[in-house]
Amino acid sequence: MILRSIALAGGLAGATAGSQFPEFSQQYVQRLGGAVDALEQVVADFDASARAENLSRTEALAQMQGTAFIERRRADMTRSIARYETLRDDLAALRAKGPFMRAYHASRLTDTDIAQAAWQAYVPAVPISFAGLSFAAAGFVLGAALLAGLARLMVWPLRRRGTA
Repeated sequence: MILRSIALAGGLAGATAGSQFPEFSQQYVQRLGGAVDALEQVVADFDASARAENLSRTEALAQMQGTAFIERRRADMTRSIARYETLRDDLAALRAKGPFMRAYHASRLTDTDIAQAAWQAYVPAVPISFAGLSFAAAGFVLGAALLAGLARLMVWPLRRRGTA
């Protein structure tokens, strides 16, 4: 009886958490788009400056040396360009996807800055869409199985072992 109650509690917690994925991932993708737009402008400005000097991006970055400030700025630009390229690829993979495909591509939802910003603005809601209910059901099953398994594991040493 206690094990069933624990499994039910785990299922309800999993359902609650799982049901929020579709909306949270949608908000993440919206913020991802904003980050890509902002970084795209920074990279485009840098590339335009490089082209004005008849330099490629790589050549322009290589010329940024000589003082601690310029070298720090080169490192900043290198990071910004790399982040832009990663986020742009993530956005391309996620933009037109529904919640099930976003879950399949969950490895593309890993930028901590964007996730934190989306989480801070996120307001949980009761899902009534097919996707929300599907994720709730999956979360229920996973949560119930996880807590039931943990409870069984904790009780296992206390069980009496039968004699051979």
